[in-house]
Amino acid sequence: MEFIGVILLVIASIMCIIYSIKLIIIAFQESVLWGLLYLFLPFANLYFIITRWAECSSPFLRSLIAVAFMIVGALMAS
Repeated sequence: MEFIGVILLVIASIMCIIYSIKLIIIAFQESVLWGLLYLFLPFANLYFIITRWAECSSPFLRSLIAVAFMIVGALMAS
């Protein structure tokens, strides 16, 4: 059971990284300034996601699902 939890944790972590990179790409497609703000200014990423929900909803929600799987995997692995 622990092995399955570790596998689930690793796969969910990779998914979370992929969707985070997709959100960064969307921010840089808006403008270079938004991309830099997204990366370096606290809460700018949250503001960007909220104000551009139509473009950001899919990767954001998928990353939240990946976080849920990470939690389940961590609980199974412990």
